[in-house]
Amino acid sequence: MDEQALLGLNPNADADLRQRALTYFEQLKVSQDAWQVCAEALAKGVYSDDHAKFFCFQVLEHQIKFKYSELTENQQQLIRETLITWLQAQTQNTHAEKTFIRNKAAQVFALVFVTEYLTKWPKFFFDILSIVGLNPRGLDLYLRILMAVDAEVVDRDVVHTQEESRRNTLIKDTMREQCIPNLVESWYQILQTSQHTNSEVTCQCLEVIGAYVSWIDLTLIANDRFINMLLSHMSIEVLREEACDCLFEIVNKGMDPIDKTKLVESLCRVLESSGFFSIDQEEDVDFLARFSKLVNGMGQSLIISWTKLIKNGDLKSAQETLHSIESKVPLMLRLLVHEDDDISTNIIGFCYDYLQILKQLTLLSDEQKVHVEGIMLAVMKKLTFDEEYNFENEGEDEAMFVEYRKQLKLLLDRVAQVSPELLLTSVQRVFNTTVQNCQSKPFMEVEVAIRLLYMLGEALPVAHGAHFSGDIAKASALQEMMRTLVTSGVSAYQHTSVSLEFFETVVRYEKFFAVEPQHIPHVLMAFLDQRGLRHPSPKVRSRTSYLFSRFVKSLKQMNAFIEDILNRIQDLLELSPPENGFHGLLTSDDQLFIYEAAGVLIVNSDIPGEQKWLLMRKLLNPLLEKFKIVLGKLMTEKNEERQVVLADCLNHAVGFASRTSKAFSNKQTVKHCGCSEVYLDCLQTFLPVLSCPLQKEVLRGGVRTFLHRMIICLEEEVLPFIPTASEHMLKDCEAKDLQEFIPLINQITAKFKTQVSPFLQQVFMPLLQAIFEVLLRPAEENDQSAALEKQMLRRSYFAFLQTVSGSGMSEVIANQGAENVERVLFTIIQGAVDYPDPIAQKTCFIILSKLVELWGGKDGPTGFADFIYKNIVPACFLAPLKPTFDLSDAQTVLALSECAVTIKTIHLKRGLECIQYLQQEYLPSLQVAPDIILEFCQVLQHPDVKMFKNYLKVFFQRAKT
Repeated sequence: MDEQALLGLNPNADADLRQRALTYFEQLKVSQDAWQVCAEALAKGVYSDDHAKFFCFQVLEHQIKFKYSELTENQQQLIRETLITWLQAQTQNTHAEKTFIRNKAAQVFALVFVTEYLTKWPKFFFDILSIVGLNPRGLDLYLRILMAVDAEVVDRDVVHTQEESRRNTLIKDTMREQCIPNLVESWYQILQTSQHTNSEVTCQCLEVIGAYVSWIDLTLIANDRFINMLLSHMSIEVLREEACDCLFEIVNKGMDPIDKTKLVESLCRVLESSGFFSIDQEEDVDFLARFSKLVNGMGQSLIISWTKLIKNGDLKSAQETLHSIESKVPLMLRLLVHEDDDISTNIIGFCYDYLQILKQLTLLSDEQKVHVEGIMLAVMKKLTFDEEYNFENEGEDEAMFVEYRKQLKLLLDRVAQVSPELLLTSVQRVFNTTVQNCQSKPFMEVEVAIRLLYMLGEALPVAHGAHFSGDIAKASALQEMMRTLVTSGVSAYQHTSVSLEFFETVVRYEKFFAVEPQHIPHVLMAFLDQRGLRHPSPKVRSRTSYLFSRFVKSLKQMNAFIEDILNRIQDLLELSPPENGFHGLLTSDDQLFIYEAAGVLIVNSDIPGEQKWLLMRKLLNPLLEKFKIVLGKLMTEKNEERQVVLADCLNHAVGFASRTSKAFSNKQTVKHCGCSEVYLDCLQTFLPVLSCPLQKEVLRGGVRTFLHRMIICLEEEVLPFIPTASEHMLKDCEAKDLQEFIPLINQITAKFKTQVSPFLQQVFMPLLQAIFEVLLRPAEENDQSAALEKQMLRRSYFAFLQTVSGSGMSEVIANQGAENVERVLFTIIQGAVDYPDPIAQKTCFIILSKLVELWGGKDGPTGFADFIYKNIVPACFLAPLKPTFDLSDAQTVLALSECAVTIKTIHLKRGLECIQYLQQEYLPSLQVAPDIILEFCQVLQHPDVKMFKNYLKVFFQRAKT
């Protein structure tokens, strides 16, 4: 072997050597006999370097995986002998190989096993067992090989082909018949001899049993000698976690429900008598987490058995199983409430499923009611934050707790389904005692009390958030808690989590303020002062901005507060590019919500239109003035970093103005509110930014979005601004600019139709020329992003043509001059046939159908009938016949459907002439058999379009086979 190349296998080798080793590996993979050199090196122990040994196994692995069938009988025998020789050497070596080499060797053994076990090597396991005996290093490899075989044959996470799945089933069946009892016996011997002397091998063996128990005869393992052995391991510190996992796999094994109940019960009796249920005395949290998982498995297995027995109508056995489940609940509750969240998490499945059983029972016993309350109290306790939780800089631990809380919430929801009254009264009790004395309570208790009130909103669902009507007991309880929340002073509690929870809850129960509107001023003040939008924590300020916007939208009686609120938030609305790293109280994203809230306050109020206009002008004028100043600065700014900051600031200003317009609706239009002039001023102010030569992409994007909004809000009043804006946006375009500009033109075309016909006539060819110019630009062959941008632009172009032709303005295309019209038509044909993009192809066929419908009659434009027969008809056949036109793909089938509509429309407009052309000229030119031509034309003439669509799919499927 190339010894120099092998030096590159060392992780510390330089890049050139590593690259040489990689190249050498690729050479050996394709070489005919290199694997034999590697096999010999392994068998004779030629290399002492670990990476060289690993490399040899990799070459061998590749040979077995991809080229084994090409080997002769003797060569295959050589591989078997190599592995056996290597294994024998391991039992005699004084030092074990590194773990990564042993794992790779086990994989290679497993690959040979799946290839040869059913045919040439039925004694695979017996041969290995005869070599390893009770040698610790041999046993380690034997157990690793068993796990590697499990990964190849059984592991459900590995995706197998149908052929591999069939093979694996056959392997398992054969193993059950021929060797599983012997393997199980070997495991027992390993456990017996190694449990006190070699914990690593014992743990490996327990892992193997856990993996294999799911598909072998359970009685081989679930018997006295094995279970007693496993239980004894539960008392040995280094084995107990693995023993726990092994018992979990045994319990999880699918079996007869009555037998499963007996197995779990006998296991529980022994575990309890051995003291394992006394978890308060156990200090090893890692073991308890595994034990909790085991108890969870036992509980869920019993519940599955109960469900099956109920389904089978065996009520007596079901009752016994239910009793068995109930007896585990006290242990379940102790694990659920354990201070370690991992231990608690592992038992949640059992709790949830147990509550599901109770939900199905018509009447709960006293004991069951106690259990429900126990679960609920445990959940309330476990929802509480730890002292160490970092609210300002949440990391992985915090994320895990948030996820854990979500699981607890599901439990609480399930409690609500079983006993809503119990949940309501318990939450009310906890809430009142905590919130009424909140300043003397730790933040965790206060936060969880408010959180529970918040959670009731989902746990006790009602239509449209009507929590304060309907069920009187529930409504009055929630009303009383909300009253306490807003009057208790808890909004001033000095902790981030409490502040956030207060505002979240206020917004969740916004309908409370329709019942008791007297509390609105207090809550508004909380939003507007240092408790909310001016809170020391950026996290609270940011979330409150969003919640304030929602709160304002939800309230109706706001007239009295509008001007006061607008004055108080004035400084928060300021447009200010960051100076010397200093940022305002709110981020620009937060400000969007405040602007939206301000817009909503003005628009939704009952004040006269003139006053609305004044308030909207007062809101937006400072923004427009600042915009002009910042634009002036940008035009003269030389520093590129500063240019970016200023451009972003301008973009934010446009976004803020745009966001205020979201307050308008079909009832409250801009015109109705008398605010048109304000937004026309915005357009006058913002559009000059399009001629700024700096940071064009950012600035154009913002103005384009604003124009989209103004088309909706100002309607035809926006039209005078569109030509100038379009002219600027079409200068120096990139694919992405055009792709984002076309939807704006589409929106104008679809909304105003013939009103914008003159503008469309004018912009049509400049827009198309800009598109063609970008599409024809050369790009690197492997530049995926450029290819994707062009594909998306092509789609946008065809979408534009579809909008124009579909909005009754085909004359815009027709009036572009014969040469231009022809060019456009040919691009549509090209899009339908030449580009393997079914989305674009579908659009092209829709356009062609529309043009045929408009121009395909006797009075259509000169030469269009010729174009139909020379280009559109061939396109309808050539596109589906392309190899890239995949008829099993859903998008392609939609394209074919539009292709069928196009053919149908041609027949509709041209009648018998179309049939004669297809029968006598076009279809014969494609070598279509006469009987198929006749059949095609008959189906085409049938009035049912759906029938023709289905036929066309079959027609092309036949043509392509």
